[in-house]
Amino acid sequence: MFLEFKRQVTEALENALASLGYETDDMGLEPSQHADIASKVAFRLAAQAKSNPKELAEKIVAAIELPEGSLIGNIKTVGPYINIEAGRNYVDDTVNRILEEKEAFGGNFCEGKILLEHTSANPNGPLHVGHIRNSIIGDTLVRILKKAGYEVETQYYVNDMGRQIAIVSWALSLFDFDTSRKPDHAIADVYIKANAILNEEPEKVAEIDKRMQLVESGDEETIKSFDEAVSLAVTGIKQTLLRMNVSHDSFPHESSYIRSGAVSRIVEEIKATGRTEDDNGALVVDLSDYGFEKTLVIQRSDGTSLYTTRDLAYHEWKGERADRLIDVLGADHKLISGQLKATLNAIGKKEPEIVIFEFVSLPEGSMSTRRGKFISADDLLEQIEESAYAEVQKRRPEMEDEFKKDVASMVGIGAVRYDIVKVSPEKSTVFNWEEALDFEKQGAPFIQYSHARACNILKKAEEEGKWDPAGKIDPSLLTEDTEVDLIKKMAAFDSIIDICARDLKPHTIAIYSRELADAFNQFYRFVPVVSAEEDDIRASRLALVNCARIVLANALDTLGIGAPESM
Repeated sequence: MFLEFKRQVTEALENALASLGYETDDMGLEPSQHADIASKVAFRLAAQAKSNPKELAEKIVAAIELPEGSLIGNIKTVGPYINIEAGRNYVDDTVNRILEEKEAFGGNFCEGKILLEHTSANPNGPLHVGHIRNSIIGDTLVRILKKAGYEVETQYYVNDMGRQIAIVSWALSLFDFDTSRKPDHAIADVYIKANAILNEEPEKVAEIDKRMQLVESGDEETIKSFDEAVSLAVTGIKQTLLRMNVSHDSFPHESSYIRSGAVSRIVEEIKATGRTEDDNGALVVDLSDYGFEKTLVIQRSDGTSLYTTRDLAYHEWKGERADRLIDVLGADHKLISGQLKATLNAIGKKEPEIVIFEFVSLPEGSMSTRRGKFISADDLLEQIEESAYAEVQKRRPEMEDEFKKDVASMVGIGAVRYDIVKVSPEKSTVFNWEEALDFEKQGAPFIQYSHARACNILKKAEEEGKWDPAGKIDPSLLTEDTEVDLIKKMAAFDSIIDICARDLKPHTIAIYSRELADAFNQFYRFVPVVSAEEDDIRASRLALVNCARIVLANALDTLGIGAPESM
């Protein structure tokens, strides 16, 4: 709704400027503490108009003409700024549109196809805490972009032929595979054992190198051993992702770009640029004119390709199938992702937009799958859900066990997702599960509880015969400050989605959701709802509660978090 209000503000200012003989592409619109939106266009045009910015702002406001039914209310100048308030139509129309559009409210204003890759952890063990920020940021971005109206395909790029996979396939030939364990955990067991042997007997590294050469040359038996190892790990990884409410549409394997000839083709395309040179038998790319002192290796001295080479072929393939490409990568990929973009640019291919995130850790410290020093995402989720169950048991001891488990799962997963995504991707963070689960802090449980509270209010009112969900209401009766504040906060949902979709920073929707829950609780705290004496006011306030329920559910869904009806 805010986007429509902003569009009308832009149009009103453009018309006013045209009537004065001025023109600009930028109205200088920005948030303001003193209005719903402010414009500093008078600053921008002062030189062109040869006028004092304050006087020009007054002339612009005097020239504004609002059509009937406009969402714009009061307009005034504060020095050179033009402050614009939303009018009553904006408030009333927001309530009506939420009740009409329900789960569709706040989206569908963009178009185009996006391929978004996230997680893509090596299939040599389970996901650990260090991986899940990638998964949660990536999945939340997918949900934001879909809400905005894009067609989004989510991909997990499977490394099925690198050194780590060669070690796993070798390990499976040496050790028994524990079928009683979750497959990705059992893979980690043999991988850790194999690395211990390689550390003790370095000469055995030659066996790993041989396997890598065989798989790239197309040796069927070696390929089969790699595929079996990867399949076991990916099966377990998928289970963990689904538990976190994360899913992928496809799992392209890097080996497919070797077998299709795409890797060989892209190497030739890069050679044709004249950028390649020999470095002790290896083929490297000179990207110094792009600001990279370090060359990019695209072929080893033994003729085998690298992960980077296959990644280039993968991105060339993706670029032919979508309007935008987005990769979610850890901070350790800053250099290589920059080189990848530069190389694609040099051969005239579509470049991905890169979302770089800093790492999440636990207070216990750093993790390494190779050394066997990690806390798996499964272990963390188990611990979180057990703690959430204990909290639900304490608060709702009278409820059946199935209810407690369902709520504990929603609250636990919600706590993990929210606490990780609430921090801007470029900032590192330590995940503290006890704080994340604290119902008194304004995290996921606080937002979920606000939704459950709205559901409970409506259920109680309906049972008492005080609310008819299908009844007509009059939004103009909602005039209290906390009512209007809540409505305006809900109206901003589409603008928040728009900002997140453009900036690719999902923490903005997390902050908004918390503020929305707070606005709802402030409204309910200060304004009588079910106990309101006048029937028409009670009906309108209950409709407002229903609006809050709808938008809270939409926000939680965009965050990939469950919206419980009772807690």
